[in-house]
Amino acid sequence: MEFKPTSIEGLIEIYPRVFSDARGFFFESYRKEVFANNGIPFEFVQDNQSFSTAGVLRGIHYQNEPFAQGKLVRVITGKVIDVAVDLRPDSPTFGQHHKFVLDANLQNMVYIPAGFGHGFAALEDSIFSYKCTNNYNKAAEGGIIWNDEELKIDWGIENPNVSEKDLELPTFRSLFGK
Repeated sequence: MEFKPTSIEGLIEIYPRVFSDARGFFFESYRKEVFANNGIPFEFVQDNQSFSTAGVLRGIHYQNEPFAQGKLVRVITGKVIDVAVDLRPDSPTFGQHHKFVLDANLQNMVYIPAGFGHGFAALEDSIFSYKCTNNYNKAAEGGIIWNDEELKIDWGIENPNVSEKDLELPTFRSLFGK
């Protein structure tokens, strides 16, 4: 596997080694000791999967302490713009975001540390998979409105299909005063 750190500490893009032939392909998507040796020494305790049609935007979501979640995200089918927002107040990149194109043809993944907001926009019908370092806790969930003027995220789609719940999320400034 190739682990590519980003300009935001702890946020890592991962490219597995894919073995392909006329029958299809095989790749290892996770191995604990390989991840630990590359700066991701966390246990995953919950796996989630969602399906989104092209144009759906989900996020920006996070879990508050003590239920914050690190996530290993990838698409099984399709292609998405994946966005991680640094919400760690003591981080030099607090409030900054990084975008990735997760593509089932590339099999690339991203590790998003605890303390980040996360969302994605489906460029194609997509099955999205993510492993979490902590269990989901409804009372700890939080979010930021997808089109926040402070964050200025280009999601790569016009007029996204956004849930009513996500349309009512607060702004970054109202949550963090920045």
